[in-house]
Amino acid sequence: MAILADGTPLRGKLFIVEGIDGSGKSTQLDLLHKWLVSRGYLVAFSEWNSSPVVRQTTKRGKDDRLLSPVSFSLIHAADLADRIEHHILPALHAGAIVLADRYVYTAFARDVARGVDREWVRAIYRFAVRPTVAFYFRVPLDESLQRILVGRPEMKYYEAGLDLGLSEDPYESFSLFQGRILEEYERIVEESALTVIDAEKPLVQQQARMRKLIAPHLRGARKVEHRPWREVLSKEGLHGRYLDVAGAGEE
Repeated sequence: MAILADGTPLRGKLFIVEGIDGSGKSTQLDLLHKWLVSRGYLVAFSEWNSSPVVRQTTKRGKDDRLLSPVSFSLIHAADLADRIEHHILPALHAGAIVLADRYVYTAFARDVARGVDREWVRAIYRFAVRPTVAFYFRVPLDESLQRILVGRPEMKYYEAGLDLGLSEDPYESFSLFQGRILEEYERIVEESALTVIDAEKPLVQQQARMRKLIAPHLRGARKVEHRPWREVLSKEGLHGRYLDVAGAGEE
């Protein structure tokens, strides 16, 4: 189960994925989402830095290059606080499964890589719900860089870590920045007992391990009402967005 910051257990389940860029975490979370929906579970999804409350502020700060490491950290904390209050908590109280593409550990890694105090970052996220299972997709830096940089025409200023003055070359700066983030993630794995997935293994093996690890936690998770359209589509092997589209307007 997911647990509030004060130790109160929640009915719903919170599964999150973490890892450096190019680790494949988002792909695996999408596959997990489709599998859970196909089994009839009520599933909600939340993505890092997606709250409408801070979206315009973040965009302006990035466009005008106004964001310091601390202001970046505070904006992301506000983003998560809003999503927890208005999206994640209501779903968990209802007994749903919430899948989060990146969570507090992203801040723990990236903000510290930008030079923000490690304990300060952890303190401002003390409001966060404790996840049921937190997956960390471990991948060597060289492999992640190859996945990300091959064919990419341009690196964004903050994405490349150019605000840190590591290098004037965007690609070199990105590599150095990702290396810092990777070092912090490895520290967090032990500190927060993240569940490690070997992101170099075949996609099917990674997904099978995720499903096996969350299976014991699914008891009590809320399921949606079975309807004929869902049964028919499931038999035809159509899952995920197909089921979601088919059910639109029926709730």
